[in-house]
Order: sequence, then structure tokens, then C-alpha cells
Amino acid sequence: MVLLFLIFGTAFAQNRQKTEIRGVVLSIKTGEKLAGASISVKNTVTGTTSDANGEFSLLLEKGAHTLVIAFLGYASVEKEIVINQQTSENKKIKIELDPDAELLDEVVISSRDRRENVTGVNMGVERMNIKEIQRLPVLMGEVDILKAVQLLPGVQSTAEGSSGFSVRGGSPDQNLILFDNATVYNASHLLGFFSVFNNDIVSGLELYKGDLPLKYGGRLSSLLNVHSRSETTKNFQASGGIGLISTRLLLEGNIKEKTSWFAGGRRSYADMFLVFSPREELKTSSLYFYDFNAKITHRFSQKDKLEISGYLGKDLFGAEVGNFKYGNSFVSAIWKHTFSNTHFSRISFNVSNYNYGLNSEIDILKAEWMAGITDFAFQADFDRNINRLFNLNYGFSSVLHKFNPGHVSVLGYPDYDVQKSAALEHAAYISNEQKLSEKFSIRYGLRFSVFQNIGSYTLYKYDKNHLISDSIYYGNGKIYNTYGRLEPRLGAVFLLDASSSIKANYTHNAQYIQLAENSSAGSPVNIWFAASPNIKPQTVDMFSAGYFRNFKNNTYETSVEMYYKKADGVIDFAEHAQLILNQHLERDVRIGTGKSYGIEFMIKKNSGKLTGFVNYTLARSERSIPEVNNGKPYLAPYDKTHAVNIALNYEFSKKWNVSTTWVFATGTPTTYPTGRFEVNGEYFPIYSGRNEYRRPDYHRLDFSVNFIPKPFSKKRWKGEWNFSLYNVYGRKNPWLITYIQTNSSTPKAQMTYLFQFVPSVTYNFKF
Repeated sequence: MVLLFLIFGTAFAQNRQKTEIRGVVLSIKTGEKLAGASISVKNTVTGTTSDANGEFSLLLEKGAHTLVIAFLGYASVEKEIVINQQTSENKKIKIELDPDAELLDEVVISSRDRRENVTGVNMGVERMNIKEIQRLPVLMGEVDILKAVQLLPGVQSTAEGSSGFSVRGGSPDQNLILFDNATVYNASHLLGFFSVFNNDIVSGLELYKGDLPLKYGGRLSSLLNVHSRSETTKNFQASGGIGLISTRLLLEGNIKEKTSWFAGGRRSYADMFLVFSPREELKTSSLYFYDFNAKITHRFSQKDKLEISGYLGKDLFGAEVGNFKYGNSFVSAIWKHTFSNTHFSRISFNVSNYNYGLNSEIDILKAEWMAGITDFAFQADFDRNINRLFNLNYGFSSVLHKFNPGHVSVLGYPDYDVQKSAALEHAAYISNEQKLSEKFSIRYGLRFSVFQNIGSYTLYKYDKNHLISDSIYYGNGKIYNTYGRLEPRLGAVFLLDASSSIKANYTHNAQYIQLAENSSAGSPVNIWFAASPNIKPQTVDMFSAGYFRNFKNNTYETSVEMYYKKADGVIDFAEHAQLILNQHLERDVRIGTGKSYGIEFMIKKNSGKLTGFVNYTLARSERSIPEVNNGKPYLAPYDKTHAVNIALNYEFSKKWNVSTTWVFATGTPTTYPTGRFEVNGEYFPIYSGRNEYRRPDYHRLDFSVNFIPKPFSKKRWKGEWNFSLYNVYGRKNPWLITYIQTNSSTPKAQMTYLFQFVPSVTYNFKF
């Protein structure tokens, strides 16, 4: 208590000797307030970032100061201010930034604030701007945000070509993916080869590896927050691209001065090439995806802004006997309000849906299978910056989940339904960030989450042998089970000097819904299901610490991060469990514990002709579930001991630049058949222990060239070319391994790989 009194007393004494300066950072082009801009005091360690409304505040001593304001994609500015006796704390500084053409053309692998990796309290946070993502080599000419995410330290691809990813040993369903605050349950097109994110309408992304902001929850491993563009040009503009398998187009503009909008779409046309197939059944097949994005932003006043965005996407695989389709859709509305220079709110409501279905028609037999999940979500967030000791964030949220595990209808037969279910997930939170001195800052907070199962629903009870022992029916709207969890978060940063720091963090997360995965290769026919009286929520405790240092005026960023995760309520499934159309899926669930630990090294170069990053991760992830693998601990499905990612870009001139990526990862754990036994002339395999073996190591080199014919042209039409080669040296990385029975006692393995050499060409344009 005495120590706390001394800390707070000293901080308050320092505050009395300083004056609070407030300001706002705007785009001079559109007037849009810039969130996440860096504001630092030259030649000191003092600095901050602008909030969601572009606002910031600083406590400064009397005298002359030089503020340095920077935002990715804009020219930095310096502003001289003088603090004296007459300086008013109510005075607000207006700072306007200009888009800088040279910065827009440069690939900058960095966060918005080039010192934030050192000064920020958060750990395990990665930010990428769309410009740097667009310069990376691409698969089949389509820029993919999730492929870029897979290059970050601690992040692993779940399968060759897949958009699925694992963070620090966690499962893909432990990642919360948000697009304009709406949940995306399946972020893939074409079975995972591409993501649902159209790079034309995305401004950037943030990946939180475990240390989620308190306003978000419901997942154990990470938050991937993808933002659509908040700025559009004052005049009507069109842009897009034409690639080998898809074309995209974006239209944008303003309505008078207060309203801006954009609408963009993509459509693949891989199915158009099927007509040239020598196989007749393929000539009439369909294989394509499409998606559509739209957003309108209206500023009612300087204090109120409304953003409404929507997405609709669909994949279809069709043949003569039937077709399979799946897709996402959402509508999101966000109202931002400014109460004062230090008090802001953000209210959002969204509806999101993921569904898939199979239609089949063979002779007179017609069948249809449908499944999906729908969310209705409300969230209210508030920011209150009182002083350096009290920078509060607080709010609450509520989500209604509706699960449809499967509905099958066959002509001439009764319909078959896997029981539908619903649940409510609520949360309230408060957090505070304190700057106790020029060098030491802490952030702490608490989130309280509640999960409620609601009827109508028939709850089955199972005995110790997982056989049905009883059942209870609950009527419509009846809450029949409630879970509550406290989720504390704590983080601290200590600045060693202006360019280096050490950080530590603790977080406790809870997850109430999970995925029954049918395949690690990215199959879309996976089933989301909820915690219940039979399945407790999953929880994780994560401890992390790291050292961060920048060199040569933030040109180079380096970091070393260590983490340890201990998870409870981890789920797996019984051997040979049926996951699809299983009326009693819960009895096949097996529950235990898990742990993951590792160390991540990263070095980035942010400016100059050569930019890029190199990272290395050494990690281990394992599970211990009493009824799996005879109770012995085993490796988690996405454990990869070693992982190396290299991404480099070199700008020869304003016309030419080249990019290359090289990735290496230890092969994922797998279970192999090691023998066979015979019963009445029929052979059955004998399998090894769970995940006892590994697939071959994965590695791949990609290369791309970007050519801008007229970089300084003043004409409205501007174009550029991208030439990419995926898997330059033709590595045959395994996608699927199957086994055939031979005359010997051991089955023979056969490997299926997807890509060897994949060249692509894309033409991007703007007018």
C-alpha cells in the first residue's frame, strides 16, 4: 500500500508541473481523422498515438517542444509548440497530413507508429499495411491477406495453399477473425486457396497473438482484425485488376462533403477453362467464387459518424450429379460519437452468417444437405482519457449464436435434422493504461464473460462409457445452462532508452464455441458447436516477455519474444469419430489439457531500397487427454518445432521492384498405420500412437516482379503489372498422404501434392 501511494503520489506531483496538450490528426485530402497516428516529442522518449477518432493528448513541461507526427502512407510533419504560463489546457492542435506519393509506392514492413513496437504496452501485436501485402509474391495472381499473415512469427499455415492458420500452437478455431467488427467463420475461397478479403477494399490488419484487447474475447489464441478503407477520394474513381483466374473492380466516390462510399467485387473464372478438358464430365462442371463488398460513411457532424458496410461471398463446385456451395455474408453498422476531446464512444451492430450446402440429383433421387451458423451481435465501447494515470477503455457486448449442424432432405423420404441449438454470449470489461513515469507504463483490466445455452433443445446426458443415460427437453427461450468466467489482463513496458524496451504480459482467455474439424487441409464442411452442460468452456493462461530494440532511427526493428500457454478444457475427438450429421457429437468429444511454449525472433528493415523481414520461431505444443492416446501426452495437430520466414523487397527504380519469400517449417504431426491384422480374410490397419510421426518438412521459394510503366504520369489511367512464380524450385510439399494395402504387412504411403511451379500475371489499374 505504501509503495502504491508513493507511485501515485509521485505521478500526480509530476502531473501538476506539466500542461496537457490535446490535438487531432486529419487527412488534408479528405478530412478523415487518422486513428493510430504516431505523435512523439523529438529527442525524447515521450510519445503517444491517436485514438479511434484521431485525437491525442500529451503532458509536457514548460518550454519549447518539437512534435513529430507520422502515419503510414502519409508524409511526416514536425510542429513547434511553446508551453508557458498562458498556455491553455483546452487549446486543441489541428494537424493535417498529406499523402506522400513516394511513401505510397514504397513497401514498408512496419506498424503505423514506427516506435510503437518499443513504446507500446501490448506484446505479440503485428500490423501490416495493404501496400506491403500487395508487393508479396502471390498464388495464381490473387493477393491474399491471410497468406501474408502466415509469414508472421508464431503463425503457421495449416496446410499447403490453405488460408487457415495456427497461432502459437493453437487450432484455427481459436482465432477470432473480424472484418469491420463482424465475425468471419470461414475466411477462405476455393477450399482455402484464397481468402475472402479483397485487397482493393482493405486498408490493413492487426494480429494479436494471445494478448487480445479487452473489448474482444471468445477465443484462446489470437485476434485478426481486418479493416476496410475509411477514406475515399473526393472525385469518382475506379480501380481493379485482371489476373489468370479472377478479375476485380472497385468503384468509389463522395456524395457532397459528408458522405463517402465504395463498392467492389471479384469473380473467378477457373471454370471457363474446363470446357477445354478432354474429359466430358468436366466440360459441364462449375468451379468459381465471387464476392461483393460495399460501404457507406456519413458524417452527421464533427461529433458523429456512421459507417455501414456489407459483404456477400459464395463458392460453387458443380458437376452433372450435383453441386456443393458455401459462403459468408454480413452487414455491419458502426456509430462513432465524440462526447469531448477526451471521451469517445463506438457503438456497433452486425449480423453475420456462414452456411454451406450440397445438392445432388442422380436419376430420380434428389437430395439436399444444409448447415451453418448465424450471429447477431451488439457492442458498445467507450474511451475516456482523463490524464496520464487514467486512460480508460470500458464497454459491453452481447451475441446471439444460432447453430445449424445439418439438415438433410431426400425426395420421397422424411427430412433428417441434426438438432439445432442457440446460445447467448455476453461480456463487460474495463481496462486502464497508466504512464507512471517517462519510462514505465502498465496496462491492466478485467473482462467478465457469460455464456448461456437457450432452448428449445433436448439435452442428452451420458454415462462414463459415453452412452445415453437420460434426456431433458427445454422449451423455446428457456436458459438451461450458464457459464461465467473472469478474464484478467496485465501488461507492462519499461523503456531502457529511446530505442529499446523490455515488456511482460499475462492474459487469461475463455472460449465457449469450437469447431469439429473434418480435415486439416481446410475443408469447409466443419461444424461449429457450443459449450454445454456436457462440455465446459476452454480457458488459457498465457505468460509472455520480450526485448525490443530499434536501430538507425527506426530503420531496423528487432525483437525477441518468449511465451508459455497453459490450456484447460482442450477438446479432441474419439478415434474414428463421426463429425458430420452426428446427432450425438458431444459423446465423441474428449476433454483434457494442453500447453504451448516457444521463442520468436524477428528483424525488420523498414526503409531504403531493400526492405523486408526475417523471423524464426522455435516452439512446441502438446495435449494431454485421458481418453486419447491411452492417456499419454501427444503433439498438437499444428505443432511445428522450427519455422523460418523471409520476405524481402528490392526497389531498383520507381518502375521496377522485385519481391521474394522463402518459408521453412518442420512437418506437422500425423498418425501412421504401422501394421495390419486379418479377420476372416479382411485386413484392418494398426495405427501408431496419436501424432507420433511427422510429415516431411515444408519449404518453398516464391518470387515476383512489379512493373509500373509510367510511375510519374499525371493521366487518370494508371496501371502496373505483377509477375509471380509460386514454388520456384518445384518442391513437392505434401497436401494429403493416403495408404494402400500391399502384400507386405505394412501399408504403403502415397503422397498427394497440389502445386509444383505456378506462374501468374496480374494487371492492376486505376482511373
